[in-house]
Amino acid sequence: MIDLRRLLVLAAVGLLALGTGATGAPQARTKPAAATPVAPPPPPFEPLPPPKVYLFRGAMGPIFSTGMDRLGEKLTQAGFSADVYEFTLCRFIGNRVIASYKEKAAPIVLIGHSMGGLCSIVISEMAAKENVPISLVIAIDPAHATGDVPLNVERFINIFLSDSVLGGGDVVAVPGFRGHYASYDLKENARVSHINIEKSDDIHRQIVEMVTQLPRIPPQTQADAVPLRYLVPADTLVELWASGVRVPVRRGDTMESIAAANRVPLWTLAQSNSLPENAPLTPGQTIIVPRHLTPPEPAAAMAAPPVAPATSRK
Repeated sequence: MIDLRRLLVLAAVGLLALGTGATGAPQARTKPAAATPVAPPPPPFEPLPPPKVYLFRGAMGPIFSTGMDRLGEKLTQAGFSADVYEFTLCRFIGNRVIASYKEKAAPIVLIGHSMGGLCSIVISEMAAKENVPISLVIAIDPAHATGDVPLNVERFINIFLSDSVLGGGDVVAVPGFRGHYASYDLKENARVSHINIEKSDDIHRQIVEMVTQLPRIPPQTQADAVPLRYLVPADTLVELWASGVRVPVRRGDTMESIAAANRVPLWTLAQSNSLPENAPLTPGQTIIVPRHLTPPEPAAAMAAPPVAPATSRK
C-alpha cells in the first residue's frame, strides 16, 4: 500500500524544484522586453504648385533686353505662368507678386537683366517685409546699385560681368543668409557683353530646367549650403549650380578624382577651395564641390558643351 505521506513529500519537492535553477536559487520570472518606440514615418512630400515667374527687362528693354522675352516664351511653352515687365513698373509688380502669393501660395521666381536684376532684389526686399518667401532669384548682369540678397530668398544666382559699365553688379547676400548662393563672373569671356549676356540659349535651357525642378524639391535644411563664387574661365559655358557642399576626402582621393566622381570641372574645385588643381589632399579634410538643385542621374556623363560661335564684344 502506497504511503500517502511519502507521496505528499515527493510532490512538494517537485514543486520546489520547478521554482529553482541549477544552483537551487529561486528563478526570477522573466518579463517580456519592452517594445522600442518607432518614430512614425514622415508624411509623403507633396509637390508644390507650379512656380509663377516674373521677368524684368533693363533700361530700353524692348531694344537691349530682348533675351528676357525669349526666355519668357520658353517658360510659357514649358507650361509656366511667365510674364515680362519693364523695370520701371518694379514696385507696382512687386505688390501684385505679394498679393498673388497671399491669395494662393506658389513658388515665386524673379529673373531680371540689368536694371531688371536690381528690380528682382527690390521685390525680394518688399516680400521680406510681408514674410513672403522667394524661391529663386536670377540676376543677369544687374546694375551696380543692386542691393544685397535678403534672408527670405531661398536660392540666388548672379551671372554678371564685373568690368561692365552698364551692369557689373557683384551682388552679395546679407549677413546671416542661409540659402543657396552662386555667383558667376564672365568678364574673361570676350564673346559676352552686357547686351547679349541675357540671350544665351544654353543659360535659358538651364533656367527652364531649374524652374521645372523647383516644385519637386522636398524641403531641405539649408545649413550645409556653401556659397559659390566663380571667375569663369574664357570660352567656358556657365553651368548653373545652386550652391556648394562639403565632401570629405578619403584615402587616395585627388582633386582630379573628386572632380571626376562628382562630374564637375577641375577648375571649380580649385576656385571653390582656393587650391591649385594638383594640390595634395589629406584624408579627413573637406573639399567644397558645386551641386545642382537636384543631382544628375547616376548614368549621366559630363560632356563638354559646344563652343559658341565667336562674336565681337560690344
